Amino acid sequence: MHEIAKNIYWNGIKHWTLRNFHGRELSTHRASTYNAYIVRDEKTALIDTVWDPFADEFAASLEAGVGAKNIDLIVINHNEPDHGGSLGRVMELVPEGTPIYCSKNGAESIRKYFHRDDWNINVVKTGDSVSLGGRELTFVEMRLIHWPDSMMTFDSGAGVLFSNDAFGQHYCASGFFNDEVDECELYQEAIKYFANILAPYAPLIEKKLDEITALGLPVKLIAPSHGVIWRRDPLQIVGKYAEWAKAYSEGFAVIAYDCLYNATPAMAAAIAQGLANRGAAYKIFNTGGTDMSDLMTDMFCARGIIVGSSTVNNTVHRSIAGLLDDIRGHRLRGKIGAAFGSYGWSGEAPRLISEHLKGSGIEVAEEPLRAQYAPTPDDLRKCVEFGERFAEAMAAKRA
Repeated sequence: MHEIAKNIYWNGIKHWTLRNFHGRELSTHRASTYNAYIVRDEKTALIDTVWDPFADEFAASLEAGVGAKNIDLIVINHNEPDHGGSLGRVMELVPEGTPIYCSKNGAESIRKYFHRDDWNINVVKTGDSVSLGGRELTFVEMRLIHWPDSMMTFDSGAGVLFSNDAFGQHYCASGFFNDEVDECELYQEAIKYFANILAPYAPLIEKKLDEITALGLPVKLIAPSHGVIWRRDPLQIVGKYAEWAKAYSEGFAVIAYDCLYNATPAMAAAIAQGLANRGAAYKIFNTGGTDMSDLMTDMFCARGIIVGSSTVNNTVHRSIAGLLDDIRGHRLRGKIGAAFGSYGWSGEAPRLISEHLKGSGIEVAEEPLRAQYAPTPDDLRKCVEFGERFAEAMAAKRA
């Protein structure tokens, strides 16, 4: 165990070799951690567990650190298997009848994961608390941030907020705190985590942050369930979440395409030239060879999204179809978009992309742009003009 505050201990797993998460949906280039915590007072509380492949390792760590028979209560802030997965193993070791505290949806989730009706499950809501003796644990519901069962736990004695998935990162480091790691790496992973996992719930996050602020909790430390703990200026990440939740943009455009040969890339380069002619920054990606989690992070940070595809079997490339579904699922806010692409004889792809962007809440700024077979000099001139107009639309959006 590693003491993070007086009588509060990190007791988790550092998964240094992890490179994909949620199956293979999310890349984790800097690995991740599963953070569980022990709070010791007159009573001893375990807050969250770890992913179940590490259940035996976690159990051994608990035994060595505190002794499972000495655990008086368990808090499950969120029962997704990377946090609640080892609960079954823990329940084999703790005294019979040890209470579990969770949200209403958490109770349902625990029962459906573990198929046990004999556990002592106690449902809590925002403002409820449990005493450990000299300190209290107070619960704050975080429904749909990012699961229906999510909540936070606040230790009033130490000023520590156990935030579960909120304010976390898929980031593994030798240190335990934000002031012990590379700040650039930390924020790269923090915004990637927000963009890929929490962005769909941004309107709820705005409201919840206001609610948490209204509670006036004297937060001295934020201890999430992935990544490092926010010790130096812990509320900085709360401020960033407030910024990211409000139709966030860094002002640049993303051009993402897939292609059969060279026509669509030539169109992308000409569109980029048009953006540059109007002083707009841009990034270009071939989706066929791009990490989609990193691309989605850039799209979350962008103001403009331009998607291109050559037409294949009367539709778009597979990677573009997946990207468009991601754009819809992540509910990106405050973006403008456009579509382009090349074709041989049918040419549906740009129209399909444009319709999908509109259906995803993206404000489409240009009619779909097409070029047949190899783009002519006139086609490329139109692409440059397309990029120039799009840059002007981005500038108007900013204003």
